[in-house]
Amino acid sequence: MLIVGALVFLVRLFHEGPYAIPRQGNLLAGLLSLAIGAWLVRSWFGGHKLLTIISGLTVAASPFVLYFALYATIAEVEETVTLRVSNLSGKSVDLRLWIVDIEGVAWVTMSHSKAEAHGLQRSKAELLRQGEFKCVQTTQYDERDIVNKAHRARHEKYATQRLAGLIGMFGETAPPGDVALRLDRCVDS
Repeated sequence: MLIVGALVFLVRLFHEGPYAIPRQGNLLAGLLSLAIGAWLVRSWFGGHKLLTIISGLTVAASPFVLYFALYATIAEVEETVTLRVSNLSGKSVDLRLWIVDIEGVAWVTMSHSKAEAHGLQRSKAELLRQGEFKCVQTTQYDERDIVNKAHRARHEKYATQRLAGLIGMFGETAPPGDVALRLDRCVDS
C-alpha cells in the first residue's frame, strides 16, 4: 500500500514539463493508500484490541483503495496531457487527459458536463504536451460518430483503457454523455 500510494505521486515525475499534482480521486486514492499502508505497518507493532478492530476494517477497505491507486498510477504511465482552462468562475484549472491524434489533429474526450463546467464548447486553452504549453482552440463535437471515432482511437493507443475495458470501466463506444474536443493550434490574429 505504501509503495502504490507513493507511485501515484512519483509516476508524474516522468512526464515532461511541470509536475502535475494529483487531484480529486487520484489524490484521494494516493493519500488513502499511504495512510492505510502506514496504519498497517503501525498495527503490526501493537496488540491493543481497538487497534485490531481498526486494522481489520483497514484491511477490508484496502483492496478498493489499492484498485483506485493502481488505476491513478497506470493511467499516468502512457501519454497524459494537461489542458489548462479557465472554469466558469474564471479560475485556472488543469485537466489531465488522454489525447489522440486523428488525421494530424489532437482530440480529447470527456463528459459533456465537464466540458460545460469548463466552458470548452469553443474556447482557447493551453495544452501541455511533450513538455511545452501551446495555445489551442477547442471545438466541441456531440455527434456520436465523431465521439466514438475519438474513443476508438483512444482504445487503440492506450493499453490502460483496453485493460480497464476488460473489467467494464470502458465500453466499445463512448458513454452517452461524452463529447469530443478538437484541439486546433491557435491562429495569431
